[in-house]
Amino acid sequence: MPHGETSPLDLPRPMPDGYGSRLFLFGIRRMASAGVNDAHAANAMLGAFGRSYRRPLVLMRAMMLELARASSRKILVAPCCCARMTADEALLMQAAAVALRNADIAYDGVSRLLGNDHALGALTCLQAVAQAYGDLGRPLELYAG
Repeated sequence: MPHGETSPLDLPRPMPDGYGSRLFLFGIRRMASAGVNDAHAANAMLGAFGRSYRRPLVLMRAMMLELARASSRKILVAPCCCARMTADEALLMQAAAVALRNADIAYDGVSRLLGNDHALGALTCLQAVAQAYGDLGRPLELYAG
């Protein structure tokens, strides 16, 4: 296994507590496994955000595509049914939680996640998603303390 990558069986972090964070994680998992046009992810956004669902959905799609484009390593994502998170998911969730308040810490997290220092596009996508979730009443506050 290459240096810096975790075992696929390693699920060190518990699920997030907040509804917005769980929805964010569900969207990541669905889009990673079934593609960015996954109907289940879109339906979850519709159920959570109502008629305003398109903004967070489109931004999450852009974020997932940017993460895939910029990454120089595999980003491990657990199946939707898992009650725990992979280290990569936890790193992404932590970066999303602080992206709007402390961009330097979020940039460091996204750089570690991607395995390179070309993370500015991914960070701005992450900030846009976090802002959309916050604006629509589902803030991403996982491990933000």
